[in-house]
Amino acid sequence: REPSAAHLSMGYCPQSDAIFELLTGREHLELLARLRGVPEAQVAQTAGSGLARLGLSWYADRPAGTYSGGNKRKLATALALVGDPAVVFLDEPTTGMDPSARRFLWNSLLAVVREGRSVMLTSHSMEECEALCSRLAIMVNGRFRCLGSPQHLKGRFAAGHTLTLRVPAARSQPAAAFVAAEFPGAELREAHGGRLRFQLPPGGRCALARVFGELAVHGAEHGVEDFSVSQTMLEEDQGKDEDTEEQKEAGVGVDPAPGLQHPKRVSQFLDDPSTAETVL
Repeated sequence: REPSAAHLSMGYCPQSDAIFELLTGREHLELLARLRGVPEAQVAQTAGSGLARLGLSWYADRPAGTYSGGNKRKLATALALVGDPAVVFLDEPTTGMDPSARRFLWNSLLAVVREGRSVMLTSHSMEECEALCSRLAIMVNGRFRCLGSPQHLKGRFAAGHTLTLRVPAARSQPAAAFVAAEFPGAELREAHGGRLRFQLPPGGRCALARVFGELAVHGAEHGVEDFSVSQTMLEEDQGKDEDTEEQKEAGVGVDPAPGLQHPKRVSQFLDDPSTAETVL
């Protein structure tokens, strides 16, 4: 009913950097602070704190056109936070950032949430969503396919657990053979130096109690120095499921009836007809 008042309570970071290349980072924040009605006596302080929050103080007085892609995204995010809006919308805020800068921005956004403000972001990274979000909505072709907390979606869609072993490099093969023999269906996902990472299917002989028991009793015999078990990340499960669906859609291993055209299917990972959600 009052869109102008609502807009005053919102901050927005677009997917493409909406910055003026000739203005410095400080000038950007001072300009937006004035446009948002920050008292003139507080404009400089608002700009300075915004730059510091996003780690841009060192670049504050350089033209924004000279910033790296990651710093431009930081500046765009800082602009969205000017005036302490109650709701902040971020569209792919970490695009073009290196892992260190991405982690820094995540921590900055979590600090904003702890202040009692709401942050809504879009992202192609499940890792990012798991790190930042208390609720996730997955959209396919403009439609919401599932909604819930990260733990709810993990419990509903994640397939099994991830087993990580630390072994001497020379004993990697015996350790891998031991896992394959004791835990049917275990899939070796990564082998780097003395670190082995397996994907375990749910239940059966890969039940958690049995995994811990077998590794505790017999792991040392096969060179296992240490091990950990964690829930499969949504990123891994989504990627695996989408690969399977792409093969089906491409006809790999499928013998369709002549003349029939099958509609393109949405990945099962994204197709949740249930409206129930586990509240954690």
